[in-house]
Amino acid sequence: MLRLRFILPVMALGLAAGTAMAQMGPSSVWQGIYTPDQAARGDGVYQQACGACHGAALGGTGEAPPLIGGEFISHWDTMTVGDLYDRVRTTMPQNNPQSLTREQYADVLAYLLKANGFPEGAVPLDRRSEVLATIGITAEKPASGATGQ
Repeated sequence: MLRLRFILPVMALGLAAGTAMAQMGPSSVWQGIYTPDQAARGDGVYQQACGACHGAALGGTGEAPPLIGGEFISHWDTMTVGDLYDRVRTTMPQNNPQSLTREQYADVLAYLLKANGFPEGAVPLDRRSEVLATIGITAEKPASGATGQ
C-alpha cells in the first residue's frame, strides 16, 4: 500500500508535466519556431561548415543533396524537427560529424527552415532533441487557425 501511495502521485506528476510541455511549445514548423537573428547566425555557420558540399545556395552539389525545395521538404514531411536536428548533428559535416555546438546546429536548422519558407517567430529554436521531437514538419501550411496562432 505504501508503494502505491508513492507511485500514483509520481505517475500523475509525470503525466501532468508531459501534458504541460506539449501545450506550452509549438507543435508545427508553421508556428514560428526560430528567430531572424538565429537564422542569420545559422547562415554564417552553414556557409563555413556546410556550403562546400551542399552549395552556397543550399541547392546541393555532386552527391550532397539539396537542402531547399520540394525534394528536401518531401523527404522530411511528417517527421519532426528533432529527427532532422539529430540527423544533421550526428552526421554533419560529413568529414567531421558533431564538430559544431548544439547551438550552432540549431542555428543552421533555423537557417534551413527560413530558406524553405517556414515562418520566423519570437523564440529561438531549441537545441534539445527531446523538445524538437515535439515539433512536426509538414510540407503544406495548415489551414488558417490550425497552427495554434
